[in-house]
Amino acid sequence: MANTTLPTTLGALRNSEYTPARMARTVKDELRENLIARLRANAAGPVKEPLFPGVIGYEDTVVPQIVNAVLSKHNFILLGLRGQAKSRILRALTTLLDPALPYVAGSELRDNPYAPLSQFAKNLIAKHGEDTPIAWLTPDQRYVEKLATPDVTVADLVGDIDPIKAARSGEDLGSELTMHYGLLPRANRGIFAINEVPDLAGKIQVALFNIMQEGDIQIKGYPVRLPLDVAVVFSANPEDYTARGKIVTPLKDRIGSEIRTHYPESIDEAIAITQQEAWSARGGEIALHVPYYISQVVETVAFAAREDKKVDKRSGVSQRLPISTMELVISNAERRALLHGETLAVPRIADIIAALPGISGKIELEYEGEMRGADTVIREIIRQAVVNVFDQYFADTNTQQIEQWFNLGGTVALTDDHSAKDSIAELKQIQGLFEKLGPLKLEKNSPAEISVSAAEFLLEGMTAHKRLSRTEERAFTAAEKKSRVDQAAQYAEKMRDKERDEAARNRTRRGFN
Repeated sequence: MANTTLPTTLGALRNSEYTPARMARTVKDELRENLIARLRANAAGPVKEPLFPGVIGYEDTVVPQIVNAVLSKHNFILLGLRGQAKSRILRALTTLLDPALPYVAGSELRDNPYAPLSQFAKNLIAKHGEDTPIAWLTPDQRYVEKLATPDVTVADLVGDIDPIKAARSGEDLGSELTMHYGLLPRANRGIFAINEVPDLAGKIQVALFNIMQEGDIQIKGYPVRLPLDVAVVFSANPEDYTARGKIVTPLKDRIGSEIRTHYPESIDEAIAITQQEAWSARGGEIALHVPYYISQVVETVAFAAREDKKVDKRSGVSQRLPISTMELVISNAERRALLHGETLAVPRIADIIAALPGISGKIELEYEGEMRGADTVIREIIRQAVVNVFDQYFADTNTQQIEQWFNLGGTVALTDDHSAKDSIAELKQIQGLFEKLGPLKLEKNSPAEISVSAAEFLLEGMTAHKRLSRTEERAFTAAEKKSRVDQAAQYAEKMRDKERDEAARNRTRRGFN
């Protein structure tokens, strides 16, 4: 610790506030007491501080359950799909630990100076007495995390005999001083987290039984019991954490609380998360303005994907999707500004479509989705997201005047090759266009970049509703008028798609995919 006022010897520690009674608290006692203090401070103070900073949308659902688990001194597990802040919550538990914790310097088990566990610490105290050196742990140093993988061994988690250490020290192999401690013993007096616990092999899960119930471990069958002081927490996917999954039932029985996480329940919550996590403060000479409707569309893409039958529900659609999508959207707007020497970057709907490569990597498709193709599925999801947000602003807006202009042969191309000023000049040809942007509440004399983004949003929404057409080169034109022959062909194609989808579902049910 950088704080030089902390005691550095056992004798000085005895004369400090770190008394044997205080140091006798277990980790779970410490978490409980500090949580109670924080809850009381929030109840008494005018401003309530979040219990877990940076975790948004769980205030009334997940957080109360975690509070109950900590107050009950439970080991607990967070069950949720990917991208539901499970690891962030587990790491945030360190905010409930004391700012500093003394231990016997050099001890691998971070021994309590008043009640050492390891033979190393006992020997050191016997040799130096009151001059035994003391070191200090920060809350972050008291958090040990392991991602469960099939190749994890008992030695990784618990420990093993180290013959090299025995040879160098001259000790017998049965001596505690020849042991190599695994991650669990090294987490003594702290929090040990295992992510995706069902991925651990069954025999490794069995190795956790003692630490979960009796609080001790044994290494290689030697009669050395180490009554560790550890708060053990887990995370897992709900699909794997079942009797049909890969979890050993006795281990599941030893976990005190099962807490379900979830994706954001509202667009506003999702926007707040993305604003917190996405890299948007780029700096440099180009200013950035992200219209609220762009943020809404980006988040609605994730919401729509979670409901789409062609997207794998078991995998989920991570909240990382809108975060990475927003970063790509901003980057495309930034690139356009750089191309034209503009000082303001304003994202457009076209930038969301340009972010398709970042979206495709975050979505896993069902068989029927794979048959259609990822790009086709994602473009349809984006179109639906645009429709949903467009209707929030323009559901009561009469766009016939705009449609008529296009029906008379008008065409407007909005590409990255055009500067904002050039695009404004083209858009002003459309009669009644800018008058219809009132629901977006643009300020008077808004910069051209903002006005172009707003106008394009209106045109994209009309295109999504099939009132206009748009080419792949981003030229907006009148809606295509289909002949009866075209309509019949389209209907026949739709029926063929329906038959293919039904066949795919049947194959899925039979397990042939």
